[in-house]
Amino acid sequence: MLDFLKTRAQKRDEIRSQPFPEAWREILEQNVPYYLRRLDEADQEELRGHLQVFLAEKTFEGCGGLEITDEIRVTIAAQACLLLLHRETDYYPDLEIILVYPAGYRAPAREIVEGGVVIEGDQSRLGESWTRGMVVLSWEGVLTGAADISDGHNLVLHEFAHQLDQESGAVDGAPELPRRSMYAAWARILGREYHQLQRDDARMRPTVIDPYGATNPAEFFAVITEAFFERPRKLRACHPELYELLKEFYNQDPGHEG
Repeated sequence: MLDFLKTRAQKRDEIRSQPFPEAWREILEQNVPYYLRRLDEADQEELRGHLQVFLAEKTFEGCGGLEITDEIRVTIAAQACLLLLHRETDYYPDLEIILVYPAGYRAPAREIVEGGVVIEGDQSRLGESWTRGMVVLSWEGVLTGAADISDGHNLVLHEFAHQLDQESGAVDGAPELPRRSMYAAWARILGREYHQLQRDDARMRPTVIDPYGATNPAEFFAVITEAFFERPRKLRACHPELYELLKEFYNQDPGHEG
């Protein structure tokens, strides 16, 4: 069949059917410990297929003098695609380009504080997720986040959770859910847990969930995604309803004991 006559699904099937480069497998095993330690063989195979499609469709660009390599592309893509396992996916359809800095970078910021005062300046950042087809990452932050799979902090999972969130049309902590029946429980449980995190943060109580999630509902969804994949048993023990809701959304059970 002529290439221009093939559907997107057919093209993606062809990409997934191609042999997976051995060099990419070595990068996965070295840089993404989650791949070997948390995924069974079937999930590893599915992840490799998603990774091939992701790399075929998305553009990477180095910033701050960084040269993009296969190591950078594969390491980022593998973690981004963890969020797609077992789900119907269009591979982050709004995303076109991933910008990668060697380390943390500075970006313009605008903040409105008490009294309506506007403060403008530069802010140090490790990553950003934009609604205009872009994710920005620090390569150093990517490696650090991937290295420890149980600390609840993963830069790529965080920023790509924002990408999932915005697929609903707004970045508000309510992504497009697989079933309409889930929305009521999502609003009730996440709303309750979000406000509890705000109270815990105000009282400086230790939490399984990163206190940064108390910033707003969008950041709350991003940090509970990190906790779900990296601290699943602690999240399930302390926040069972929240864990079950994320388990239903991601169609994964990383806290499964078996």
